[in-house]
Amino acid sequence: MSVSFLQQPVQFLKGVGPRRADVLKEEGIITVADLLSLFPRRYLDRTSVQAIRDLKAGSDPVTVMGTVVVASLIPGRRGKRFEIVVEDEPGRRMKCVWFQGVAWISRVIEKGHRLALHGKPSRYGGSLSFSHPDFDRIDEEGPSMETGRIIALYPGTANLQKAGLTSRSFRRIIYELLKEHGEELRENLPDDVLEADGLLDGRVARRAVHFPRNQEELKAARHRLKFEELFFFQLMLATTRTKREALPGLRVPGGGVLETRFVDEILPFRFTSAQERSLVEISADMDSGKQMNRLLQGDVGSGKTVVAATAALKAIDAGHQAVVMAPTEILCEQHFRSLSQLMEPLGVRVGLLTGSTSAANRRVLLEDLSSGRLSLLVGTHAVIQDGVEFASLALAVIDEQHRFGVMQRATLFDKGTRPHMLLMTATPIPRSLALTLYGDLHVSIMRERPPGRQPITTKMVREKERERVYNMMREEVRQGRQCYVVFPLVEESEKLDLRDAVSGHEHLSEEFPGVSVELIHGRMKAPEKEEAMARFVAGTSPILVSTTVIEVGVDVPAATFMLIEHAERFGLSQLHQLRGRIGRGEHASTCILMAEYRQSEESRRRLKAMEDTEDGFRISEIDMELRGVGDFFGTKQSGLPAFRIADILQDQSILESAREAAFKLMARDPGLTAAENRVMRDWFETFVLSEGLRLSRIG
Repeated sequence: MSVSFLQQPVQFLKGVGPRRADVLKEEGIITVADLLSLFPRRYLDRTSVQAIRDLKAGSDPVTVMGTVVVASLIPGRRGKRFEIVVEDEPGRRMKCVWFQGVAWISRVIEKGHRLALHGKPSRYGGSLSFSHPDFDRIDEEGPSMETGRIIALYPGTANLQKAGLTSRSFRRIIYELLKEHGEELRENLPDDVLEADGLLDGRVARRAVHFPRNQEELKAARHRLKFEELFFFQLMLATTRTKREALPGLRVPGGGVLETRFVDEILPFRFTSAQERSLVEISADMDSGKQMNRLLQGDVGSGKTVVAATAALKAIDAGHQAVVMAPTEILCEQHFRSLSQLMEPLGVRVGLLTGSTSAANRRVLLEDLSSGRLSLLVGTHAVIQDGVEFASLALAVIDEQHRFGVMQRATLFDKGTRPHMLLMTATPIPRSLALTLYGDLHVSIMRERPPGRQPITTKMVREKERERVYNMMREEVRQGRQCYVVFPLVEESEKLDLRDAVSGHEHLSEEFPGVSVELIHGRMKAPEKEEAMARFVAGTSPILVSTTVIEVGVDVPAATFMLIEHAERFGLSQLHQLRGRIGRGEHASTCILMAEYRQSEESRRRLKAMEDTEDGFRISEIDMELRGVGDFFGTKQSGLPAFRIADILQDQSILESAREAAFKLMARDPGLTAAENRVMRDWFETFVLSEGLRLSRIG
């Protein structure tokens, strides 16, 4: 099939028509290419179907096939449930029950239907059953549709079912499409890529993924199509990087007076090898004559701020300015204090601009910034507002960059003339996700902790051990150290039976008479938060009760103890970020995870991981396994594509092979103009760049 045919509307395919085309459009299936990329969600291999007589309660999920002999909608105290009885041979029956989606399921399953059901066998009402099994209508369709014993089962929604678009319908439509036009499909990958990676021919793969002859062919087809999807995405990243690196940038040499004095006189410690390596990479970028776009990825407490400060001094030494943008006022204030302590002995003035900055201070700040008298600005998104003008911005540092949108990064970028961009994140990102989200950037990774940092002992405890935990806190306070107590809620909730920060603060004030206990949460006014935080940082208040507003950026070396209430309610990366607020000084630290007795399996895995390791990169891998790629950051990550067949968590080896092939091709043929790459280029421009998968990467 030519690219133009693949762009044709599905409406005109045999078995579709206008009404079904409208339904398919709602599901994102508009063109012939979309239909061919509607990959089966799973397969029914009749050689692996289990007989009902062999089922055992509690075993792993299995597939059975049978005929519906009873279908009943049954009322109950908590609403209706739908039950069916299926039989695969005379007298061999099992029950299936649904408590949710009952109205729809009861309409699409009827007595006499032949079904494939996939679920975990259990006992219900004294008999073997499936609860909420996956199901598909199976009808005998003749040898031409069966292609052996492996049958494709497609994603199904209520809309598709209403339109009669079942797995059987999709098989018929795609079968007719391939029968009439399959010979017209063209290979869209270069020969050398196919040979180097031992890939199945693309035309064979597109047939086999829908109508596999055997398991070996199916495996090869899926591998090929995963590679193809990841290859074209990585080719897009390679194109983005190649075009950007062709443009000139400010040349900022290193080794200036301020930087030298900073390293030799101001820093109270030597750089770790990870910090040194990152600075070598940053220096090479800033002195290359091309705009730097680098991600500095470091675990909590790895020393990213000092690296950013050194990079800023390179810009200031060269007569330019730098800006550090962070997502919250607390984090900005922390950066402002840290950078001021480091910079002021060198005579470098640091400014702070947030939404709380008074009009008078803002006016003076902006005048000094536009005149060049202010060399380094720290701020929230306030730094990208109208009226904020730099005399000569050479370096923009964006901390916790995933908290900012693409347009916010672009606006900061426009404050200078192609300033160097350094993105920082304290959220360790698994390699497979980093190659996808940040594959067009250069990446520096810092895994080491600065010397002198003590390990953190993490322990999960139950409510009955609370008094022992309080005694541990009393001992820390007696020795002049400080404690965090973190709650999941600000105030008491009628819907959730959870401890909250406000009542927790009152309780702890009573438990620790004579000890100043501070409270900080997101609903407080900025001055109140600043004053409470200042007292805790100064050490006059030994205990700080907080919500997750202290998750990132708060640096109090004397804080050696953290109690996280209802730890089972927090995500794994969030728990790791919270724990990173302690263990920042010379004393050993302890993190207590107070958890409910009854927990889900996922909660147990999260808390066990926290007990077992402090390695943020390992924790991030476990977190992504538990939550899935799409929810890794808690919100939909800008730039993360919805892959149709590839899974970057499961397919990391394919991802790395595809990336290597794409970047090699781009290095060899930057414009994709070689004759042998014409078909590939047409596919790339039509189905990748033009469909909005392009990553907007500004820094």
